[in-house]
Amino acid sequence: MGSSVCTLFLLCIVWLYILLFVEAANNVTYDSKSLIIDGQRKLLISAAIHYPRSVPAMWPGLVKTAKEGGVDVIETYVFWNGHEPSPGNYYFGGRYDLPKFVKIVQDAGMLLILRIGPFVAAEWNFGGIPVWLHYVPGTVFRTDNEPFKHYMQNFTTLIVNMMKKDKFFASQGGPIILAQVENEYGYYEAAYGEGGKRYTQWAAKMALSQNIGVPWIMCQQWDAPDPVINTCNSFYCDDFKPSYPTMPKIWTENWPGWFKTFGGRDPHRPAEDVAYAVARFFQKGGSVHNYYMYHGGTNFGRTSGGPFITTSYDYDAPVDEYGLPRFPKWGHLKELHRAIKLCERALLNNKPTLVHLGPKQEADVYDDQSGTCAAFIANLDDKDEKTVQFRNVSYTLPAWSVSILPDCKNVVFNTAKVKSQTSTVEMVPELLQSSMVSPNKDLKALNWEIYVEKVGIWGKPDFTINGFVDHINTTKDTTDYLWHTTSLFVDKNEEFLKKGSKPTLLIESKGHALHLFVNGILQASASGNGTVSPFKFKGPVSLKAGKNEIAILSMTVGLQNAGSFYEWVGAGVTNVTLKGLKHGTNDLSNATWTYKIGLEGEHLSLYDVDASKNANWTKVSEPPKSQPLTWYKAVVDAPPGDEPVALDMVHMGKGLAWLNGEQIGRYWPRKAPSDKCVKTCDYRGKFNPDKCNMGCGQPTQRWYHVPRSWFKPSGNVLVMFEEKGGDPTQIRFSRRKLSALCAHVAEDHPSFVTNSLQKSKANLELKCPMDTQISAFKFASYGTPTGTCQSFAVGDCHDPNSTAILEKQCLNKNECTVELTKENFKTELCPGITKKLAVEVTCS
Repeated sequence: MGSSVCTLFLLCIVWLYILLFVEAANNVTYDSKSLIIDGQRKLLISAAIHYPRSVPAMWPGLVKTAKEGGVDVIETYVFWNGHEPSPGNYYFGGRYDLPKFVKIVQDAGMLLILRIGPFVAAEWNFGGIPVWLHYVPGTVFRTDNEPFKHYMQNFTTLIVNMMKKDKFFASQGGPIILAQVENEYGYYEAAYGEGGKRYTQWAAKMALSQNIGVPWIMCQQWDAPDPVINTCNSFYCDDFKPSYPTMPKIWTENWPGWFKTFGGRDPHRPAEDVAYAVARFFQKGGSVHNYYMYHGGTNFGRTSGGPFITTSYDYDAPVDEYGLPRFPKWGHLKELHRAIKLCERALLNNKPTLVHLGPKQEADVYDDQSGTCAAFIANLDDKDEKTVQFRNVSYTLPAWSVSILPDCKNVVFNTAKVKSQTSTVEMVPELLQSSMVSPNKDLKALNWEIYVEKVGIWGKPDFTINGFVDHINTTKDTTDYLWHTTSLFVDKNEEFLKKGSKPTLLIESKGHALHLFVNGILQASASGNGTVSPFKFKGPVSLKAGKNEIAILSMTVGLQNAGSFYEWVGAGVTNVTLKGLKHGTNDLSNATWTYKIGLEGEHLSLYDVDASKNANWTKVSEPPKSQPLTWYKAVVDAPPGDEPVALDMVHMGKGLAWLNGEQIGRYWPRKAPSDKCVKTCDYRGKFNPDKCNMGCGQPTQRWYHVPRSWFKPSGNVLVMFEEKGGDPTQIRFSRRKLSALCAHVAEDHPSFVTNSLQKSKANLELKCPMDTQISAFKFASYGTPTGTCQSFAVGDCHDPNSTAILEKQCLNKNECTVELTKENFKTELCPGITKKLAVEVTCS
């Protein structure tokens, strides 16, 4: 009898566990309208945050900021080459701790889209595929190729099993609701012929065999086999239709900005246009939308691809590279998300009715017999404002805008009307200093040490051959650097020696960059234009009578990250010729060249705090300036405060930097062209990456993010390798600080109570950065203020109590909301005029 009771008790425990598990699990299905989670239709707004492009200490704050911005889902790629640096050698620590990142998302009560790929593109080195895989015999990427499919399936299965182990899939009660296999292969499938088509089918079948219990997606894959969902990547996806009528309309990549390349301009996308694109997507039946990127982050170390993609991957995203909300974009999109969510029930449960209101004006109406109704009224005219009649009510629509009416009557949001606060953020320089400096010295003086690289071959040569080798095939991306050296004998009777002139050297390269040394002296530097196009260097060189040593340091600046057969794209020197000698052109392309892979400093791990202690650093009272091939080391304190930190490298040439052994990344303050930029960007009309360029004539990237979590209170070791020569005494840490916060709203601006159709008066919202408060009002005026942030001025109509009213409601608060009502302001002022409230505050 005791045994039976025991058995019954155990059975009860088992059944209780099963019931609890089933209750916690989420059944994710879909139909033509939306994803259906536990029987409920979902309208989802997602934010791309790539875990290796920030650091674990930043992850909770990034996820929190996304959630506060009205986001439901976090999306990330999985970065194969970061997780499997060599075959079977896996790494999931530090910035690559994927399970920790997913758990943070889960703990925040958010969902997750896991884009396993494992090809990702993403402006990431080699598109995320490990370079070693290219050298596995017989391998061809992304086609019906057995070695590639073997390794791809192994890694995909590894990630899936890791997620299953921690019960991260929604089918297990976790946050992952969608998974992606492959990425934007539809652009390139045709180049691979029948092998490409077979590969697509194989990839889908392989993914489905993983049995993860949630749907799989393929973006930009028009022949994705059912039940894998094809999704859209673009600046606009309102016209997109999935491959099958049984599938929902999903937008996996809405680009709210664009990436930068060293030597390129700084692209921006206006908040009004981003909001317009999102509103149009939901207007036309979309149900899952993802910003790529919501937080771009940083390409630390040598992770940027391209080539020439900058270390910064800020992307003009709603949350900037340093983790701070970018105003007004973040705030404007937050308001948009509120408005869309008010329409959720109508959008997901009704079919739209299209109503034409003019040549380029239309409304999509979602209503039913129960009285539920939502409408999106769009003005597609990219020049002129229009007034339309909808359900016997007149609505004025700015050009290129969408008005959202959650009740088919009241406009709660218009994509072109930005009421969100704006902010000006500055990089405030801090002198490098160290508490380790002797007390009787200036604290701003540092104890510098240097290590000078040898020009050309250091140690034993790797090999010697006649002619040139491909740079990437030689280094296998273990380093950016490859030395080529040869010698040239010059007869003492050469005419150029007598005339004091110089012969001309011509170097042709398949791309990236190089430095030319003759007899140990840097003669010139040259580089490509950020594409795979070859480049040429042509210039005079200083030669002497007798033997001359010619050394070329070839460099890569990130490998290709996308394209058909992209893994076969090479780099490096292809031809070298010398003109100006008495025997005519001297072709050195088939001369005997000796090669050395990498730098001696890399071999000695000079960037590693412990390993570098054994190297022969030279202490100097002041570091040399304009000296190429030099490693610099200094011990520095952390900058004061808790604001994000960057390293200002505008006075350096080109190279790599580390703090306490952590890879900051490649630095190169290469300047953008001086033309084709705009002072202000017109949001109206379709966006492209060259529409709103800024930064002409300025370094593409000046500041390099150094995460606060990398600092110790003191004794931080800063190491740099400078290739060309710069002035290290001018290097500065800079703190990213808010210098101005403004808001500007009109009394007729649409407003509503969050998650309710109850209208409210127009209001102005202010929010200082975390741990700061509104400490002062630099400007406040209710009436007809003029100007813009930091240049506001009182207009002809002005309530003199404006500042006092705002101080009473907002002073010493982190955030506040002020309504434009007669209880607060003299609304009877200037009758017949639409009045506004403009404010500039100080946060401290």
